[in-house]
Amino acid sequence: MAKSLMEFFNKQPRLGVLSTANKAGEVNSGYFGSPRMVDEKTIIMALGNNRTLANLQENPNACYLIMEPGKALPDWKGVRMYLKMTECQTSGDTLDKMRKQLIEKAGEAAAKMVYAAVTFEVTAVRPLADFGQGWEKAI
Repeated sequence: MAKSLMEFFNKQPRLGVLSTANKAGEVNSGYFGSPRMVDEKTIIMALGNNRTLANLQENPNACYLIMEPGKALPDWKGVRMYLKMTECQTSGDTLDKMRKQLIEKAGEAAAKMVYAAVTFEVTAVRPLADFGQGWEKAI
């Protein structure tokens, strides 16, 4: 039986790659372990004051890729999640909670690097490799 998307997304430890582009189309990718899926259509994550955040402020569209190794390449699991930033908070309760959680997991130095709490709407989900299967079979 396939895992639920939220279960797969929120599994720890894990890393994913968030790709963004600015308004000129210049692409940036970075790896992140902090995103959390709060429901089937909403992801929140903590970001520093960096290129990823700058790109999102110019172009709210992004793609988050999660991969889980398998014994052989066809056994790898994963999804490509297409996102649109809907909110960016540089103060407030959500950001404070994210910093507190980060202190517990990674220490104060990591939490001090967090500048914003970003909310994304999930606009589409595709499997890691698209062989005519839905994402449900890819996880």
